[in-house]
Amino acid sequence: MHPNGCQRSSRRPAGRRLVRVLTVVPVLAAASGCTWRDFPRLGMPTPVTEEAPRILSLWQGSWAAALAVGVLVWGLIIWAVIFHRRTRTNIEIPAQTRYNMPIEALYTVVPLIIVAVLFYFTARDEAKLLDLSKRPAHTVNVVGFQWSWGFNYIENVDGSSTTGNPATDRNLDVIPDRVMRALPAGAEGVYDVGVPGMRNPQTGNPGPTLWLPKGEKVRFILTSTDVIHSFWVLPFLMKQDVFPGHNVNVFEVTPTEEGTFRGKCAELCGVDHSRMLFNAKVVSPDRYRQHLKELADKGQRGFIRAGISIPEPVKNHEPRKL
Repeated sequence: MHPNGCQRSSRRPAGRRLVRVLTVVPVLAAASGCTWRDFPRLGMPTPVTEEAPRILSLWQGSWAAALAVGVLVWGLIIWAVIFHRRTRTNIEIPAQTRYNMPIEALYTVVPLIIVAVLFYFTARDEAKLLDLSKRPAHTVNVVGFQWSWGFNYIENVDGSSTTGNPATDRNLDVIPDRVMRALPAGAEGVYDVGVPGMRNPQTGNPGPTLWLPKGEKVRFILTSTDVIHSFWVLPFLMKQDVFPGHNVNVFEVTPTEEGTFRGKCAELCGVDHSRMLFNAKVVSPDRYRQHLKELADKGQRGFIRAGISIPEPVKNHEPRKL
């Protein structure tokens, strides 16, 4: 009790609270399982394609902008708390200002500048990431369906230019004509199709395995047979939606590291969405071609149905040149 009969305040010194906060922060950082080498990526996986570092750079830049704004706001809040706090000797209410034109102009103009800068870098990188080559080295039609994935390897497996013509294959008739023109001649193709219960034999991860060659550009043509899905290989740092009966998304990557990487559907597509998993296995070009021949030897020649039929005006309505 205070000598005047009042109960002493139970508030603890601010220094003790600060010590506790500084103790908790390292504990939370350690519990996250990250190391100092992971910190610069800010939660992103290690990039494994030529295109992924551009995405990582945009992610890091966005964080830097957000941190700069946060430091400014936190600094102003702390400054106001410290220098305008009420004390035992200073109990008067400060002068109240109804508006301040320079300040109001500042907090209107600065956010517009921030958004404009972020928009510029996003538009620049998006245009670069979605740019398509005239003739990619490889083309894979990724088919999403409830609740797994199928892969049409549109490749000239046997080396003959007369044994196949994907442009006449009815299973691929949902693919726009402008995309078809970039397909290799004589591509009789092979396919692989999965079920949720499949597992990769090397890693044990669930889902079918998509094989890709290291160091060679691969074009993905994304189609669906039922609802909207989203194709995402985690360390590619890029994902795109897979639409049924509408437009066909296309993008290209060049894998740079061999290994087996996890992939998943990133769009809530129904009750078993969590089971729509797959693996992306990056191997040498020779091993990739050998795998295609193994699929052909197992009788998996041709293509599975790519998706829902698209009416002709919609199918070839592509404002962006391919």
